[in-house]
Amino acid sequence: MDSEIDAKTFWKAIGCRAIGVAVVTAQGTDGPAGFLALSATHLTASPPLMMVSIGLTTSALGAVKQGNHFAINYVPKGRDDLAAEFGGRGTLKGADRFKAGDWATLKTGAPTLVNSVGVIDCQLEEMIERHGTVIALGRIMAYTAGTKDPLISFRGGYL
Repeated sequence: MDSEIDAKTFWKAIGCRAIGVAVVTAQGTDGPAGFLALSATHLTASPPLMMVSIGLTTSALGAVKQGNHFAINYVPKGRDDLAAEFGGRGTLKGADRFKAGDWATLKTGAPTLVNSVGVIDCQLEEMIERHGTVIALGRIMAYTAGTKDPLISFRGGYL
Protein backbone atom coordinates (compact mmCIF):
# COMPACT_ATOMS: atom_id res chain seq x y z
CA MET A 1 0.00 0.00 0.00
CA ASP A 2 1.61 3.24 -1.17
CA SER A 3 -0.78 5.82 0.31
CA GLU A 4 -0.41 7.05 3.86
CA ILE A 5 -3.10 6.52 6.47
CA ASP A 6 -4.64 9.84 7.52
CA ALA A 7 -5.74 10.60 11.10
CA LYS A 8 -9.42 9.83 10.46
CA THR A 9 -8.56 6.44 8.98
CA PHE A 10 -6.12 5.75 11.82
CA TRP A 11 -8.83 6.27 14.48
CA LYS A 12 -11.23 4.08 12.51
CA ALA A 13 -8.60 1.34 12.25
CA ILE A 14 -7.76 1.26 15.96
CA GLY A 15 -11.43 1.56 16.87
CA CYS A 16 -11.83 -2.13 16.07
CA ARG A 17 -9.96 -3.08 19.24
CA ALA A 18 -12.08 -3.36 22.37
CA ILE A 19 -10.23 -1.78 25.29
CA GLY A 20 -10.97 -0.94 28.90
CA VAL A 21 -11.59 2.78 29.35
CA ALA A 22 -8.89 4.39 31.47
CA VAL A 23 -8.37 7.83 32.97
CA VAL A 24 -4.76 8.82 33.62
CA THR A 25 -4.28 11.16 36.57
CA ALA A 26 -1.45 13.08 38.25
CA GLN A 27 -1.06 15.62 41.05
CA GLY A 28 0.71 18.77 39.89
CA THR A 29 1.58 22.02 41.63
CA ASP A 30 -1.75 23.50 40.49
CA GLY A 31 -3.78 20.53 41.72
CA PRO A 32 -5.01 17.29 40.20
CA ALA A 33 -5.12 16.79 36.44
CA GLY A 34 -6.23 13.95 34.22
CA PHE A 35 -7.24 12.83 30.76
CA LEU A 36 -8.96 9.96 29.01
CA ALA A 37 -6.21 7.57 27.97
CA LEU A 38 -6.25 6.59 24.33
CA SER A 39 -3.18 4.42 24.82
CA ALA A 40 -2.15 2.88 28.15
CA THR A 41 -0.53 -0.54 28.26
CA HIS A 42 2.18 -2.64 29.87
CA LEU A 43 5.76 -2.57 28.65
CA THR A 44 7.61 -5.13 30.76
CA ALA A 45 6.97 -7.35 33.77
CA SER A 46 10.52 -7.13 35.08
CA PRO A 47 10.85 -4.34 35.92
CA PRO A 48 7.08 -3.74 36.11
CA LEU A 49 6.59 -0.88 33.63
CA MET A 50 3.55 0.75 32.06
CA MET A 51 3.46 3.21 29.21
CA VAL A 52 0.99 5.96 28.48
CA SER A 53 0.80 8.16 25.38
CA ILE A 54 0.18 11.85 26.14
CA GLY A 55 -0.32 14.50 23.47
CA LEU A 56 2.00 17.49 23.84
CA THR A 57 -1.06 19.77 24.00
CA THR A 58 -2.75 17.75 26.77
CA SER A 59 -3.07 20.04 29.79
CA ALA A 60 -2.37 17.17 32.24
CA LEU A 61 1.12 16.62 30.82
CA GLY A 62 2.49 19.33 33.12
CA ALA A 63 1.09 17.58 36.21
CA VAL A 64 2.68 14.27 35.14
CA LYS A 65 6.04 16.02 34.82
CA GLN A 66 5.67 18.00 38.08
CA GLY A 67 4.40 15.07 40.15
CA ASN A 68 6.84 12.64 38.55
CA HIS A 69 4.03 10.09 38.58
CA PHE A 70 0.77 8.97 36.99
CA ALA A 71 -2.06 6.60 37.85
CA ILE A 72 -4.03 4.59 35.31
CA ASN A 73 -7.60 4.33 36.58
CA TYR A 74 -9.82 1.76 34.85
CA VAL A 75 -13.37 3.09 34.64
CA PRO A 76 -16.27 0.82 35.65
CA LYS A 77 -19.29 0.08 33.49
CA GLY A 78 -21.99 2.71 33.94
CA ARG A 79 -19.54 5.59 34.41
CA ASP A 80 -19.75 6.95 30.87
CA ASP A 81 -20.17 10.37 32.54
CA LEU A 82 -16.70 10.16 34.07
CA ALA A 83 -15.18 9.12 30.75
CA ALA A 84 -16.97 12.04 29.06
CA GLU A 85 -15.62 14.56 31.57
CA PHE A 86 -12.01 13.40 31.27
CA GLY A 87 -12.38 13.01 27.52
CA GLY A 88 -13.33 16.69 27.17
CA ARG A 89 -16.96 16.01 26.19
CA GLY A 90 -18.45 17.02 29.54
CA THR A 91 -19.14 20.36 31.15
CA LEU A 92 -16.29 20.31 33.68
CA LYS A 93 -12.76 21.52 32.94
CA GLY A 94 -9.36 21.12 34.62
CA ALA A 95 -9.37 20.06 38.28
CA ASP A 96 -13.18 20.39 38.38
CA ARG A 97 -13.35 17.10 36.45
CA PHE A 98 -12.49 15.34 39.70
CA LYS A 99 -15.92 16.30 41.07
CA ALA A 100 -17.28 13.49 38.88
CA GLY A 101 -15.80 10.78 41.13
CA ASP A 102 -14.46 9.87 44.56
CA TRP A 103 -10.66 10.03 44.72
CA ALA A 104 -7.90 8.82 47.02
CA THR A 105 -4.16 8.14 46.59
CA LEU A 106 -1.93 5.10 46.76
CA LYS A 107 1.87 5.29 46.97
CA THR A 108 2.93 8.03 44.52
CA GLY A 109 0.36 10.67 45.42
CA ALA A 110 -1.40 10.56 42.04
CA PRO A 111 -5.21 10.70 42.36
CA THR A 112 -6.79 7.25 42.22
CA LEU A 113 -10.44 6.51 41.48
CA VAL A 114 -12.32 4.90 44.36
CA ASN A 115 -14.72 2.15 43.20
CA SER A 116 -12.79 1.61 39.97
CA VAL A 117 -12.19 -1.64 38.14
CA GLY A 118 -8.57 -1.21 39.18
CA VAL A 119 -5.77 1.33 39.44
CA ILE A 120 -2.11 1.08 38.51
CA ASP A 121 -0.03 3.69 40.34
CA CYS A 122 3.27 4.53 38.62
CA GLN A 123 6.43 6.51 39.35
CA LEU A 124 7.57 8.27 36.17
CA GLU A 125 10.84 6.83 34.86
CA GLU A 126 11.24 8.31 31.39
CA MET A 127 9.52 10.43 28.78
CA ILE A 128 10.13 9.95 25.07
CA GLU A 129 8.83 12.54 22.61
CA ARG A 130 7.77 11.50 19.12
CA HIS A 131 5.50 13.18 16.54
CA GLY A 132 3.66 15.50 18.95
CA THR A 133 3.23 12.81 21.59
CA VAL A 134 5.06 11.92 24.79
CA ILE A 135 5.40 8.26 25.71
CA ALA A 136 5.55 8.24 29.51
CA LEU A 137 7.13 5.15 31.05
CA GLY A 138 6.27 4.47 34.66
CA ARG A 139 7.31 1.84 37.18
CA ILE A 140 4.36 0.26 38.98
CA MET A 141 4.58 1.17 42.66
CA ALA A 142 1.13 0.04 43.81
CA TYR A 143 -2.17 -1.17 42.44
CA THR A 144 -5.74 -1.97 43.42
CA ALA A 145 -8.05 -4.51 41.83
CA GLY A 146 -11.81 -4.17 42.30
CA THR A 147 -14.68 -6.45 41.40
CA LYS A 148 -16.58 -4.11 39.05
CA ASP A 149 -17.06 -4.80 35.35
CA PRO A 150 -15.12 -2.48 33.01
CA LEU A 151 -16.44 0.19 30.69
CA ILE A 152 -15.29 -0.95 27.25
CA SER A 153 -14.49 1.36 24.33
CA PHE A 154 -15.29 -0.12 20.91
CA ARG A 155 -15.84 1.50 17.50
CA GLY A 156 -16.23 4.99 18.93
CA GLY A 157 -18.73 4.06 21.63
CA TYR A 158 -19.00 2.18 24.90
CA LEU A 159 -20.13 -1.39 25.50
